[in-house]
Amino acid sequence: MNTDRRRLLRIVGKGSVLAAFLAQIGAAGRAFFPNVLYEPPRKFKLKRPQDYPPGYTFDATHRLYVIRDANAFHVISAICTHLGCNVQWKGTEFDCPCHGSRFNPDGTVIGGPAPAPLPWFEANESPDGFLQVDTAEPVARGFRFVPPTLKA
Repeated sequence: MNTDRRRLLRIVGKGSVLAAFLAQIGAAGRAFFPNVLYEPPRKFKLKRPQDYPPGYTFDATHRLYVIRDANAFHVISAICTHLGCNVQWKGTEFDCPCHGSRFNPDGTVIGGPAPAPLPWFEANESPDGFLQVDTAEPVARGFRFVPPTLKA
């Protein structure tokens, strides 16, 4: 009976070592199949510049405001820097309806819990004449883009 017990324990011990080794090989093999995070593109086209009326236009798809001042454009994020709600343009300022943050027309914080101003994004004209925005490239406040097609 004593030899059967030892034999069983030896088999269980060797089996557990083999199982641990195979688990390590499996975990290492998993590194060859990384998780892919499918995010929306950071550079995208909007409408043609002439399709924007003067003033503030909200783009719900990309959560940003396109501001047209005569023939100059700039793009400001519509995502509140506090908790990510959509800010609303109220005629003279941006307001966050969720937590009360308020921002100047240039995106700087007036009041509320927002810790940072709304970022501005690079805008240019694509070769086919559409307004193109790159949200990966924040630009300085005061950046304006005048499309060549609208220059007088």
